[in-house]
Amino acid sequence: MGVDAELLSILACPECKTPVVLVHDDTALKCGTCHRVYPIKDDIPVMLIDEATIEE
Repeated sequence: MGVDAELLSILACPECKTPVVLVHDDTALKCGTCHRVYPIKDDIPVMLIDEATIEE
């Protein structure tokens, strides 16, 4: 099912407030500014800084 497009349009990184984009075959959301990657578990974005990884 994936993340709803309307929800995706309003999601932003909780650290730097930059909009996020889908990555890793739609299983994560990535911030283009601070490079944090937030997992999507059971079609629910986990937008917690402590749960994010950092990728370049």
